[in-house]
Amino acid sequence: MTVAYPRKFQNALGARDILNQVVRDREIHLITLNRYRYSEQRSCKDLTEVIETLNGKPPELVRDLSHHISDEARHAMWLTDLLIHLGADVGTPPGSSYIDEFDRLLDKNAYDGKSNLEDGIIAALAAINITEKRGCEYFSAHIYALKQAPQTEENIKIRETIEKILPEEAGHVRWGNRWLAEIARKSPEHQQKVEKAKRKYAAIEQAAFESGMDITLGAELRRVANLVEVANTMPVWERPQYLMERLPQTLLAPDLQFTRIMAAQKAWQRDPQAFMDKFVPMFLNGIKGTEKTKQS
Repeated sequence: MTVAYPRKFQNALGARDILNQVVRDREIHLITLNRYRYSEQRSCKDLTEVIETLNGKPPELVRDLSHHISDEARHAMWLTDLLIHLGADVGTPPGSSYIDEFDRLLDKNAYDGKSNLEDGIIAALAAINITEKRGCEYFSAHIYALKQAPQTEENIKIRETIEKILPEEAGHVRWGNRWLAEIARKSPEHQQKVEKAKRKYAAIEQAAFESGMDITLGAELRRVANLVEVANTMPVWERPQYLMERLPQTLLAPDLQFTRIMAAQKAWQRDPQAFMDKFVPMFLNGIKGTEKTKQS
């Protein structure tokens, strides 16, 4: 069975590249930790919705998901305690939301399991599995970056907290892999369904991940390209409706515009000269990415 892993940001920047920069800036570092906290907290709600959709069947999956929620709640608690200890914000993180974008890109008809419980289970497991893989990738890279950074009391405390979380997240990935593999072994038809679900939710996760990272010029067009990539994992007759429902918000991207303004304001307030020397060229550099996309 094919194993799907998250791709690099625009197939160029890996998690280690990104986290090595993050740990050098305390403000961005704390925002990143708060994003982890928010994701762990939010996943409790999303997993609860999956359990409610299952309505007790199969009981083994309900049990496993209940344990999963307990783990995620504990991770959120550890991160909340850490952030408060560091004097950091524990409100909703600023900027584009990876979780909200992931939810927006979901095909709810395939995900809710009401029409076909088994298909809904496969969809839910594939979606959970790919997001957990992204989490493991970033937690691992974060620990690596902190080991290379100055060993201050704060950095050590942050690393120790993430080191408590990572093994349980890795366990969630193995759990999802086992469930999907068991379903795939039932028949060739089941294997095909699992493979399709994994491709679909890998594309959705990549699109959601990039939307939260890319604020440079041309990001709207790259979001549309990612949206088309998601649609291409679906049956041909489902693609037009999926695209038409999501295309307007993808092109207008109000969350992207807000994030751009907020990032520009912060960059200007911190260092006007660096704003002109670094932020503006970085923003305009998005044109090159768009041109490469068009040429390919």
